[in-house]
Amino acid sequence: MTVSFVNILVGLVVLAILIRLIGKAWQRLQLSLAKNPSLGGHLRWAKRIARRIPGYSYPEQRWFAIDGAPSEISQKRQAGLTALGKELTGRSPLTLRQTAESKKMIADLQFISQYRVPFQFRDVLQQHIQIGSFMQSSDGVWITDMDGVRLIDVTGSYGVNVFGQDFYKSCIEEGSQMVRALGPVLGAYHPCVLENIQKLCAISNKDQVSFHMSGTEAVMQAVRVARYQTGRNKIVRFTGAYHGWWDDVQPGPGNPMPPSKDTLTLREMHENTLRVLRNRKDIACVLVNPLQAMHPNQAAPTDNTTVDGSRRAFYDRASYTLWLKALRDVCTAKGIVLIFDEVFMGFRLARGGAQEYFGVEADVVTYGKTLAGGLPIGVVCGKDKWMTRFRNDRPGDICFARGTFNAHPYVMGAMNVFLNRLETEPVRQTYRVLDETWLARKAKLNERFTLAGLPVRVEGISTVWTVLFDVPSRYNWMLQFYMRREGIALSWVGTGRMIFSLNFTDTDFDMLVERFVLAAQRMSADGWWWTPEGQTNKHIKRQILMEMLQQFWR
Repeated sequence: MTVSFVNILVGLVVLAILIRLIGKAWQRLQLSLAKNPSLGGHLRWAKRIARRIPGYSYPEQRWFAIDGAPSEISQKRQAGLTALGKELTGRSPLTLRQTAESKKMIADLQFISQYRVPFQFRDVLQQHIQIGSFMQSSDGVWITDMDGVRLIDVTGSYGVNVFGQDFYKSCIEEGSQMVRALGPVLGAYHPCVLENIQKLCAISNKDQVSFHMSGTEAVMQAVRVARYQTGRNKIVRFTGAYHGWWDDVQPGPGNPMPPSKDTLTLREMHENTLRVLRNRKDIACVLVNPLQAMHPNQAAPTDNTTVDGSRRAFYDRASYTLWLKALRDVCTAKGIVLIFDEVFMGFRLARGGAQEYFGVEADVVTYGKTLAGGLPIGVVCGKDKWMTRFRNDRPGDICFARGTFNAHPYVMGAMNVFLNRLETEPVRQTYRVLDETWLARKAKLNERFTLAGLPVRVEGISTVWTVLFDVPSRYNWMLQFYMRREGIALSWVGTGRMIFSLNFTDTDFDMLVERFVLAAQRMSADGWWWTPEGQTNKHIKRQILMEMLQQFWR
């Protein structure tokens, strides 16, 4: 072998390495440009920073005037909080006693009580206000606690309650009677399952179905079959979107594991993301949560993060539809499985879910929450090419997934009742006027806020709303407790999410409007929306950053 030939060979090897390195660098640059610039798009940094945020509490002497309020405003706030706390405590002593006793032994209850408001305010607030977590009955749009206190229910039961609690109670009762003779026999299917899968395939326009025990499990299986059928490892999720609490799709703060190298968190509704999808060959699937149309690239709004008035939400159906269509085209061209995660929003937007509502068909759809008529469920619907979990020519090459309670007879019975009711004329009529009804109601409530001169408004998608504040106040999160006093039940995330059931009549909604406006008026009268001249959201965030740095260095 001549020296010149060796030199040429070495040169070619070096060139190949350089080309590979340049290709990887170019791919990495494209990926960086497709990330959301917020911490939500840079999860490793988000986790590092979250772990280092120091815990501290405002002392009581500063608590009521952390924004520099004069003494008369501070005293008004203190008197307002004292009165509010006494009223809430006095009306539900049994409920609060049961909650306090149970909290010692329920980890979930401990967690939500710690993260209901910004942590700096938590200790003093809990000396004045406690919220009960036990309810004994429901009827119409109402829930009743152990002391007989009735509250208008906009908790949504984590998204389950689409048609109203009475609807689901009857689904469960009828379904239980249907499967009673079989009982909790597992492994075999109750005869109603055939009708269930036929209806699910028709609704989703898919070929096959698999049953699971929760929405999280359904998403896990959807991702697993996508990886199995494509032979690729990478999954794409979008900034702020929730798809359950398992590692691959919840890789940020709250997950003790480092972000998976096989999970790409990209920017929704952005051309750079489409470019990444076009140029990579290792992406198995893209996950879409239709709820994010309400606040793309932002996490779900909660009152424990409401440290100022900068919370934002804006829903543009036309723009989100265009985005989904562009996403569909890219996924089709590149053989990427497009998964619609409709665990939360399924059957809330339309009978056919987000696919029908936005006019875009996914390859695989996951359902949960409301589908089983109020009982726990997770369902995956997909085309044949994606759902088959074995290969005839390679019998050892399988995609395994089982669960003890998959297709539980009582769950299947309640599901059967639910699916049959979807086809009744009253339900179909509800869907026909859904957007018209709830757009009008949202406008009505916002008009009342404007007429009353209150710095509050609501925004949302269909029947899922969030409360926005037009004032840079440190105390906006207090509104949830004034709403509770006026008999409005919110979930533990507070005013960040109001979830209405479709059984709200105009009379029910008018009652909620009156109570909501009164709650905001009373909060305003107690001085919580006083702000110093020149205060801005940016100023508040800078102040909190300085507090944290001081605590950190201590």
